[in-house]
Amino acid sequence: MLDDPPSACTAPARAARSPRAAEPRWSADAVMALFDLPFADLMFRAQQVHRAHHAPNAVQLSTLVSIKTGGCPEDCSYCPQAARHSTGVASDAMLPLDEVLAAARAAKASGATRFCMGAAWRGPKDRDLAPVLDMVRGVKALGLETCCTLGMLKEGQAQALAEAGLDYYNHNLDTSPEFYGEIVTTRVQQDRLDTLGRVREAGLSVCCGGIVGMGESRRARAGLIAALASLDPPPESVPINHLVQVEGTPLHDRLHGANAIEPLEFVRTVAAARIAMPRSMVRLSAGRRELGDAVQALCFLAGANSIFHGDRLLTTANPDVDEDRALFAKLGLTAA
Repeated sequence: MLDDPPSACTAPARAARSPRAAEPRWSADAVMALFDLPFADLMFRAQQVHRAHHAPNAVQLSTLVSIKTGGCPEDCSYCPQAARHSTGVASDAMLPLDEVLAAARAAKASGATRFCMGAAWRGPKDRDLAPVLDMVRGVKALGLETCCTLGMLKEGQAQALAEAGLDYYNHNLDTSPEFYGEIVTTRVQQDRLDTLGRVREAGLSVCCGGIVGMGESRRARAGLIAALASLDPPPESVPINHLVQVEGTPLHDRLHGANAIEPLEFVRTVAAARIAMPRSMVRLSAGRRELGDAVQALCFLAGANSIFHGDRLLTTANPDVDEDRALFAKLGLTAA
């Protein structure tokens, strides 16, 4: 079948449903075999998988808004919102409900069907969660799908979000298990998996992906995709972020030349994610402005069928709505 790994690299059957299955369906070796295919063969296979499970020329639009910016105690090397990095991002109070709902109305008017709310926390305190629940209810009442990314969740918090009407919870794995400690030291990847387990137990859909271009090897990129595809079930939504180097972060100005990810390697990453997770929405997330139109077009050909829509993603720039409309017109894509 199209959604099976290459026969020479077939991994064991999936274990019982768990956010960290004991016997992954996709191994890093199996994903590496995809990366190593000739580019045209990889793209052809990705298109076959994509067309078997999705409308070929439809792209889902999501809008992401920071409801609480800056001041995060984590040390993620890529993140301008970490309090310990000197990036000029101030620690702001949570946005009031009326501003969030106004942003949601504007997002819907521009064509977005999902509205994502992000807060720079290690994890929300219960007192922080209460106003977020009101935001979820309000956005849901506008007829939009709702998503939150609030950090690690404690027992009961995912259930509270579900009861408020949340559809998706975003919590990325960031990178492969082996490379994770090079990027983050204030938590371990198992903390992320524990939160994903709570999200699944609450009946929420999972939005989970990672960041590429942080100096990781191809093997690490394959390991990230294998880890995502081995979640049982795989995430319904998989954001693939291209690192945006922000001045003041540890990764700024370190990833040039041989250390930078080549554009076609990014496209290969999208194609491998599509093949490994055939039913998931694969989203082009941070870094689209840096990719340009031609590379984005190849990413859509590789199976990406969702983007973040709007001129800002939390604290970094994104192509504006008119640019996206022009690109969609050139490519014959429709917003879904």
